[in-house]
Amino acid sequence: MAQLTWDEIGKKYFQTGVHQVALFVFDAAAAKYGKGIAWSGITNITEKASGGDETKLWADNIQYGSMRSAEEYGLSIEGYMYPDEFAECDGSKQVKPGVFIGQQARKTFALAWLTNIGSDTVDPNDPDAPFYLHIAYGLSASPSERASNTINDNPTAETMSWDASSVPVNVSPVGGVKYKPCSSFTLDSRTADATKLAALMEKLFGSATADAELAMPDDVIAAM
Repeated sequence: MAQLTWDEIGKKYFQTGVHQVALFVFDAAAAKYGKGIAWSGITNITEKASGGDETKLWADNIQYGSMRSAEEYGLSIEGYMYPDEFAECDGSKQVKPGVFIGQQARKTFALAWLTNIGSDTVDPNDPDAPFYLHIAYGLSASPSERASNTINDNPTAETMSWDASSVPVNVSPVGGVKYKPCSSFTLDSRTADATKLAALMEKLFGSATADAELAMPDDVIAAM
């Protein structure tokens, strides 16, 4: 038996930062995601869950049970700029070099990114700080506003933002356990196998000998 303790030294964790964002655009002709593309300038990624609302069931004058609606996943992205490859995910298509036409079909995409984990004893800016690896699949960006302001005596760099919803992808049973289709994975470097996680990240972010490639849910599970 042990008594609960709070605020132990070295266990006051917090999450901060978003970096090393990789974009994967779905190629409908090849029926798979294309090579990873570095997305610089991201300032914020906010994951959003919706749905999962409870419907209560009543019988015999008492609550008989309850059901929950399907949960939906989405995220918002904010940044200073986006890679050229994201234009078609945002409804623009290049018709000639440097000429983009808007209001076109939007391509599906996926993202992989890191957030740092800090604590009362670990600086999250330390290169060796622990981290979360996030992967999101089946994303589709919604049209968004984009404001352009005049240059003045208090200049600021304009940011762009997008809201994206997700269509979940299938996950194969693992050890006889079945899972619902999912839209995201999160891996914790503090508890995941370091060697296997490093190999997975090399697949996602590329290396000197291989291009960056998206790992689908079954690939992530097999790799770990």
